[in-house]
Formats: sequence, structure tokens, C-alpha cells
Amino acid sequence: MINRDTALNEKGEQVNGRTQTPNVHDMLTGSQQDGTVVAGADDATCSNWTSSADGQGSAMVGHHDLIGNTRGANFWNSSHKTPGCAPANLQRVGGGGLFYCFVVN
Repeated sequence: MINRDTALNEKGEQVNGRTQTPNVHDMLTGSQQDGTVVAGADDATCSNWTSSADGQGSAMVGHHDLIGNTRGANFWNSSHKTPGCAPANLQRVGGGGLFYCFVVN
């Protein structure tokens, strides 16, 4: 049930979506639609979330606002890979380098 209304930051505020500035709707997940890790040799977690190097690796991201993927369906956990791991690469496609934490009641 993650969507524009339920994706909140650490202050309880809504996270900007694709129609806002700055757009930070990308969620760093590294996962496929079924929640499992992206398989194969291609890096989908920016070296297990330790790299911000330019020109190497990528991160699989989802869209918390469920919009913006022009190549298919939008999922909160799996919409597209980033063009790299450097902050500028994440920002270029709608990211802020944000991780999401979950709590089960």
C-alpha cells in the first residue's frame, strides 16, 4: 500500500513525487517486482549500497508515487535501474538516494 499519500520521510512529511520539484520518487530497493533480489551479474544495488562511484554499477528503484515509468508498469519496488550510482546519476532520473524503512504493527 505504498503510494504518494503513505510514503513519508523521517519527519512524517510526504516525499516529493514526479509532479513536484525536486522529484525524488525513486526508492532504492535492488529488488524485482516479486521482492527478490535482481539476479544476474549486473549490479542492481550499487555494490551492496556501498558505492556512489560515477560510471559504475546501478540501482534498481521503484516509484513511491507509482507514476513515471514510460517503458511499462510502475511498482513501488521495481520500476527501472539508475544510470549509475553517483548522486548526480540518481537525481537525473528522479532519485534522492533515499532508502525506505518499514514497520510492522
